[in-house]
Amino acid sequence: MRNLSCFKAYDIRGEINVNIDESIVYRIGRATSQHFAARSIVVGFDARKTSSTYASAAAKGIQDAGSNVINIGLSGTEEMYWAVSEFKACAGIVITASHNPINYNGMKIVKSGSQPLCQETDLNIIKRLSENENFSFAKIRGKIIDSSVEARSAYIKRVLSFIDLNALKPLKIVVNSGNGAAGPTFDAIAQKLSAANVPLDFIRVNHCPDHTFPNGIPNPLLPKNHLATARVVKEARADFGIAFDGDFDRCFFFDGNGRFVKGEFIVGLLAEIFLQKEPGATIVHDPRVVWNIQNIVDSKDGVAIQSKTGHAFIKQSMRKHRAIYGGEISAHHYFRDFAYCDSGMIPWLLIVELVSKSGIQLANLVEKRFISFPSSGETNFYVKNVGEAIERVLAAYQTKAISFDNTDGLSLVFTNWRLNLRSSNTEPLLRLNIESRGSAKLIQAEVANIARIIGGKIA
Repeated sequence: MRNLSCFKAYDIRGEINVNIDESIVYRIGRATSQHFAARSIVVGFDARKTSSTYASAAAKGIQDAGSNVINIGLSGTEEMYWAVSEFKACAGIVITASHNPINYNGMKIVKSGSQPLCQETDLNIIKRLSENENFSFAKIRGKIIDSSVEARSAYIKRVLSFIDLNALKPLKIVVNSGNGAAGPTFDAIAQKLSAANVPLDFIRVNHCPDHTFPNGIPNPLLPKNHLATARVVKEARADFGIAFDGDFDRCFFFDGNGRFVKGEFIVGLLAEIFLQKEPGATIVHDPRVVWNIQNIVDSKDGVAIQSKTGHAFIKQSMRKHRAIYGGEISAHHYFRDFAYCDSGMIPWLLIVELVSKSGIQLANLVEKRFISFPSSGETNFYVKNVGEAIERVLAAYQTKAISFDNTDGLSLVFTNWRLNLRSSNTEPLLRLNIESRGSAKLIQAEVANIARIIGGKIA
């Protein structure tokens, strides 16, 4: 038996030909089919060099287990999510490493209804089956069904159902696809908008999928990558800009001044949009930066529910509370009417609708929020012992705190500021977020002080 170290907390990721390769992907595809006794499984892949080959390996494993493969080709993670629900498949797999380094690849897997896998009853069993290769014999080999055209058509119809096309006004929008998988799907959406005479002007940047990633791995959350989009927004005098990560399940925003709009402000705007559509609805958010979001939800008579960070936890909380929308500051946005899954395309469509209906530019929609609820942005530390580092911070601040919460890591609330310190679910990092009520200087001072207490190297 070979231990498969590519299995992580939520998905499967590894360095190519080190802890993930074609044979491993084959075994995981076959194990997934066997575990779910699947009739059919959706398979898609991103723009990385090995992704189409890995998708073929997964498909072969699925077929050998006796299941049919619903092939959707080059696609985003969210296209796989929707195809599973649309075609009532038993599971779905997309080959992607999202924003990981170029020498990595991986797999994201969901089960029927586009639900995330349970760690104990799904992912761990698939891992053991893959390691032991204890595969059952299928009397009839599965078939490959090419559903790429039908899947994309159904997906586009669904994402466009979130907005009123007749309400959209002329806007100029910069779109940075990062040479990932987003370009072709975005073009298909844009074509539908154009056919409906929607007056949007798109300026495309790094648009074509390119497995060499000549402009760097698409991870717009990193400050060093902001300029690629911000510069074009300012030069083109665009209304705003958007940038996607590699599998486009995350969408990042830049206002008309080229300023990066932090995740909590986008979550707040989307929460407000949905509370206008459905008064009194429930909104789920992660615990990292919360005051702006909670203030908006409270002001609109909604219900704010805090959930542990991570797609499995957010989706579980949303299903439990029938939440209409859930958001994480890392730019994952989840929608009840999209099978409770995250989408990178729905958010920008909703912001286009909001700007069109309100007549207010994105920069002006968030300006007061930036001032009222400034935040540090996420600071990441490499530390030898995460638990000990968190205990040191707790010891230094506990007596001064008004309240304490351990929903996800350590959250401490003070008179006019708040911190959240948590270990990463996917990387060996300690993540710090600080927010305040109107004092950016206080944030700078506390980040510096906590960094000294943690003592780790800033990532």
